[in-house]
Amino acid sequence: MKRKYTNSNGMIKIMVATTDFIITNLLLAVLPWMCGYSHNDGLMHIYFIAANVAMLVSQYYFHTIIHLRKVSFTQVIVNVLKLVATQAIIMALLVHFMYSHAGHVNFIILFAAIEYFFIITSRSLEQFFIKKFRQSGRNTRRVILIGNDPAVRRLYKELVEDASTGFKVMGYYADDLLAETPEGLKYLGNLEKLNNQLNFILEKNIVEDQNSTTPDSGCCPADSADEFFVCLSHGEAKEITKIMRFCDKRAKHFYYVPRMFGEYRLHLTPEVIGDIQIFTNHKEPLTKLSNRFIKRTFDIVVSSIVCICLMPIIPIVAICIKIQSPGPIFFKQKRTGINGVTFEMIKFRSMHINKDADKEQATKNDPRKFAFGNFMRKTNIDELPQFFNVLKGDMSIVGPRPHMLLHTEMYSKLIDKYMVRHFCRPGITGYAQVTGYRGETKELWQMKERVKRDIWYIENWSILLDLYIIAKTAISIFVPDKNAY
Repeated sequence: MKRKYTNSNGMIKIMVATTDFIITNLLLAVLPWMCGYSHNDGLMHIYFIAANVAMLVSQYYFHTIIHLRKVSFTQVIVNVLKLVATQAIIMALLVHFMYSHAGHVNFIILFAAIEYFFIITSRSLEQFFIKKFRQSGRNTRRVILIGNDPAVRRLYKELVEDASTGFKVMGYYADDLLAETPEGLKYLGNLEKLNNQLNFILEKNIVEDQNSTTPDSGCCPADSADEFFVCLSHGEAKEITKIMRFCDKRAKHFYYVPRMFGEYRLHLTPEVIGDIQIFTNHKEPLTKLSNRFIKRTFDIVVSSIVCICLMPIIPIVAICIKIQSPGPIFFKQKRTGINGVTFEMIKFRSMHINKDADKEQATKNDPRKFAFGNFMRKTNIDELPQFFNVLKGDMSIVGPRPHMLLHTEMYSKLIDKYMVRHFCRPGITGYAQVTGYRGETKELWQMKERVKRDIWYIENWSILLDLYIIAKTAISIFVPDKNAY
């Protein structure tokens, strides 16, 4: 029997859209009265018509996404912003052509701002009730996994870790048992058994009762499932093709899950070369010229301002350094930059002159540090001269922190994806640093986690993410990180 999860999702979208229209009209009934427009019936009617027409068009392009199984509230916030902004623009144009009123733009901006607040509040409540609805066992999707690759185990955990997403995993088919099978993941049989079930279903052409929300007890798992996640090797192409054809004939969703190479995961992103679709395991937003232009422009503008402000501070810092430790004001060291190219990074010197500067990381009670140097390291003041590196183009304000050449050589041999972190310019601060992985790396797992976060930053870059990291770094000046030493 075909389960009506699609109908449930459709009802959710209709109910949410209806709520949006109710908010729009209630707000229009109150706000004009507050702004002194209520006495002008002609203008009021135009506002109502323009707002509802604009909302109808906006809903077509930016309808709700809270019914989706894996959607963050950040995505919901952005989607609502697009919805309200589109409505406001269309509404302003309609009012302008229908009734020339000097103050309508200001009113519509106020209306859109208040409407945005109420719709976001509504979305949070709606998302809460949808999660509760799915947790109760309604509006669920039944899933079958195929294969015994470690990727199947990871996928299972992703599907079931949050019951509110509404996925119900019925089990998995594979010729061999899955290693370290998670508790709750049922073994349904080998691929031969799956093939027999698929053949039986297609030959008998089982008729489904559209009025039931659950499959008959006599139906096999393959027929009652809504989605198939297949993780088989390309050597089993015939098996994969057979499952795809079955899904097409029975209106079920088919997904291919990339296999893992040991514990090495592939994050494949499609690209097109001519008429051929290919896949890459690393897709960086900064490969786009527009994104590189935005990031570089931001770097130049901000670093120029900082460098100008830094000029009167340098003599003060220089005096403090000279008093406590003879030697140069600046510390220069060769580091690994973008695409593995070496550059010379500059900092305020925070340690006494020593022979291990290019070999050893700073430790918590490092005897090489002098008092003012220790203060600079805790408050990030020692990093300020790197804004000159940013102006020069060797670094960016935000990016993976550049490592000493010795560490690059060492960790590139120990960590598989280590060199991937050099796909973008290194930064004065970075995502790993503001999420708890700053400073000394005593154990290998700490560096692995830092590299993992660096790669995540590269693959998920946005100017908003950079601003967030900068804000977190600024806070650390006043609330020093425990790992800052």
